[in-house]
Amino acid sequence: MTSISAAARRPRPAAHRRTPGAWAVLVSLAVLAVVMLLPFVIITFNAFKSPAEYSSHGPLSVPKGFYLQGIKDFWERVDFGAKLVNSLIISGSVAVLAVILSVLNSYALGIGRIKGRVWILVLFLLANTMPQEVLVYPLYFMSKKVGLYDTRLSIIIIFTAIQTAFGTYLLSSVLSTFPREILEAARMDGAGRFRILWRVVVPISRPTLGVLFVFFFIWTWNEFFLPMIFLISNENQTVPVALGVLQGQKLMDATMTSASALLGIIPAVVFFLIFQRTLTRGITVGAVK
Repeated sequence: MTSISAAARRPRPAAHRRTPGAWAVLVSLAVLAVVMLLPFVIITFNAFKSPAEYSSHGPLSVPKGFYLQGIKDFWERVDFGAKLVNSLIISGSVAVLAVILSVLNSYALGIGRIKGRVWILVLFLLANTMPQEVLVYPLYFMSKKVGLYDTRLSIIIIFTAIQTAFGTYLLSSVLSTFPREILEAARMDGAGRFRILWRVVVPISRPTLGVLFVFFFIWTWNEFFLPMIFLISNENQTVPVALGVLQGQKLMDATMTSASALLGIIPAVVFFLIFQRTLTRGITVGAVK
């Protein structure tokens, strides 16, 4: 009873109060969020307007109903379902393969400490800074030689290599600070290198790997330049390429253009929302470390 009474009499900390600086940051972030969401809201409004309503009331008015003909016409004109499947296959394959290769490479560089580690990391860093325009001709020539031009596999291989360069550089710096005591304990228990990798390193690094997976997927989904060059057949094109090609033909009105932009954005937004908790957890764990 005495301990309970003492705990009850113990002064409680004062409630946390926001300072003027914190309020200023909060208001600034709210304004920034509104500015970033405003184009998406305008596109959504215009996607559900009829051409007559768009001409009468302009792009900033709220639609009076849900005009779905523009979305339907765009879907049928570009065969959007097939383009969506192509983008999902390419982006998903690249994200999975790039994460696996990044883990293997960074395990050798960050934990294995192989010879020439610094120069290899510099090479990966230079690969990240190289513009895609420089890669077009050699990649085009090589894909023609091996018969992979105008195939989804060619894009998967190219972007797996590009994303792996970034993933290896990032994970190597993370794994270089991996607790050596855990690795030594696993070795004393008789675990080999690959067992340590898959049973110790990967589970502990899972939040960081989840962040990389989300980034690799979205980055690959949004790619336009290289897929436009390497996927010339209509049945192999991705969503961004289909949008760019069709809009370049000047065959769509403003409402159908908005519908195409909305359909191109929604899958990436849905994917981001699904993995939002993974992304937040990975960033939080990295901040705590």
